[in-house]
Amino acid sequence: MNDRIREAHLSRKAVLYVRQSTAFQVQQYEESRRLQYAMREQLLSAGWNEVEVIDDDMGVSAAGENRRAGFDRLVAEVCLGRVGVVAARELSRFARNSRDWQRLIEVCRVVDTLLLDHETVYDTRRGNDRLLLGLKGSLNEYELDVLRLRSLEARYEKARRGELVVAAPIGYIRRRDQTLEKTPDERVRQCVQLAFDKFFELGTARQVLAWFQMGELKFPRVRLGSDGHEVIWTRPRYSHFGNLFKNPVYAGTYVYGRHRTERRVVDGEIRKKSTRQPPEHWRSTIHGHHAGYVTLADFERIQKMLADNLVSSGHSSRGAAKRGVALLAGLLRCRRCGKRLTVTYTGREQEKLRYACFRGHLDAGENRCLSFGGMLPDAVVGEEVLRALEPAALEAARMASENMQARDDRELAARRLEAKEARYKAERARRHYEAVDPENRLVAAELERRWNDALRQATEAEARLEKETAMLSDKRGASLSREELEELSRNLSCVWHAESTDAVLRKRIARTLIEEIIVDRDEAGSELVFLIHWKGGVHTERRFPWRRRGFSSAHTPMETVEGVRWLAKITDDERIASWLGQNNLRTGYGREWTKTAVTSLRGHHHIPVFSAERKKAEGWLTLTEAAAIVGVASLTMKRAHERGEIPAQRPFPVGPYVFRRSDLTPEVMARLLDRSTHHKCGGRQHGDGNGTLFKITT
Repeated sequence: MNDRIREAHLSRKAVLYVRQSTAFQVQQYEESRRLQYAMREQLLSAGWNEVEVIDDDMGVSAAGENRRAGFDRLVAEVCLGRVGVVAARELSRFARNSRDWQRLIEVCRVVDTLLLDHETVYDTRRGNDRLLLGLKGSLNEYELDVLRLRSLEARYEKARRGELVVAAPIGYIRRRDQTLEKTPDERVRQCVQLAFDKFFELGTARQVLAWFQMGELKFPRVRLGSDGHEVIWTRPRYSHFGNLFKNPVYAGTYVYGRHRTERRVVDGEIRKKSTRQPPEHWRSTIHGHHAGYVTLADFERIQKMLADNLVSSGHSSRGAAKRGVALLAGLLRCRRCGKRLTVTYTGREQEKLRYACFRGHLDAGENRCLSFGGMLPDAVVGEEVLRALEPAALEAARMASENMQARDDRELAARRLEAKEARYKAERARRHYEAVDPENRLVAAELERRWNDALRQATEAEARLEKETAMLSDKRGASLSREELEELSRNLSCVWHAESTDAVLRKRIARTLIEEIIVDRDEAGSELVFLIHWKGGVHTERRFPWRRRGFSSAHTPMETVEGVRWLAKITDDERIASWLGQNNLRTGYGREWTKTAVTSLRGHHHIPVFSAERKKAEGWLTLTEAAAIVGVASLTMKRAHERGEIPAQRPFPVGPYVFRRSDLTPEVMARLLDRSTHHKCGGRQHGDGNGTLFKITT
């Protein structure tokens, strides 16, 4: 017996620690595992009667980055004084880091527990043994670092040559020579290509996802099964398209080192976090490495579009084009603070559009720079966009028609391949069912169920194909001829302003032509100054009248405002709204006039509210009131005004007259009374004595 092993050690149990670092080692290195378990016989032969084997950490590394439940249980048992010896085939099985290694040695020294490997017994209370154990622990840690560095250097060198392919992304397969090529599965290739085409059409990954889901199109995904990597078709998710559009491999570029792994201590545990690296920090980039689905220029364009779609990515991003009516959303930048203007919608139905520079106020508490209505700027800049589009309108219409047909053909091809694959799976399920022994009902019943499921899926896919084919046929039957396209190109303004034209399409066209618009306010001229930066370096300046908040570019005509100003002298807002409605007048937004609308208009234009006291004090009169004062009929007063004898105002063709009391002088009143009396007398002379117009005859 070894002199280090005493009766106090043998009276306690022995613990054998068994571990392998990776799942691959557990599957492949069976001999190493047998040797470790064989240490149990060595402990029994050394005199221990009770041997406990702890193998909870099979497939877990001892580098210190992962928590090991088996090692923690081992240390706990030692701390309780129940263990006389802890054993392992090699000491490196216990730990490959100084933290766990020194902790084990220290607790073994305190409770007098031995350490044992296949060669030696170590007494942790002896200084020489502790020194030797410390050196071995450091060597184990250093050995792991050397192995890791050698592996990484070989990996990096292989990546620099473009020969390191860990896993082929969807749409590609890895060949034996570690190169990539497009998958031979035509349906997968068509689906990947269709996703890129729809992104260029719709502009955002979210819209591509919505289009796939609305069309009930599935997306391929690679899964590791019992037969190796297999392609399964699932309902698409946003992560599918996010990974697709950001991966340079689809542009024919081999890259390595796009992500960097950082280690942090969180709640006493080491956790890994992967961060995306900028392209200049990638370890390897090889253009033209393999065939791509898009060109490198198109891929860079996709990255720029994705960056612009992110509102939170910085001041340079414009955000994705959304459904709101604001044409210039994401294009306006304040000249005073350099921040982009935000869009707000107000009103009962969110129909009032305003642009405002609020970022400085929200982020740093600064004063607000600009705020103005957006309908007039949108209309004027829209006309500028149309003017820029006119020279290429016909060619753009022709290309749009051709691209639409090509896109429809690709979508129909994807449906056709889906139906073809579903029919193939149904036929394969049928062959499996027919090949089984009919007497073996346990197997035949399951194969029959699979055949029925495959038939159902094939029927649904063929039904979707027929529906898509019919829709495409109707669509092309109603397609425009070349002459109609030419007519539309000449009437581009009508198409632009049509209600059926998508607001997102208008915004994308504007963003294609305009880089950004710098906005400032000219205090002296009370104007907004728009400096339009077109793509290509051309600049255009436009000026708009600046109106305070409460005014709108869809303003009420000044004739209506002046009419309300006159009517407010003799009647209230409710009656004014009634007269405006009888004249078929509408507000600036095309709505009917109400009491509230009249009140708002008066407030904007500083028109005093109607007051009976002020009316009497200032001497304002209606037609009836003026006629009563003079003592004549209302018709007489009206005709006198038409002859120019009495000044008065009639704001609207259908509505009241407004007279002033001071204009009814004694001379005017006497003249009207005299004419009225003469008219009555003259009227009685033209008839019989009874005043009738016709003689009575018998």
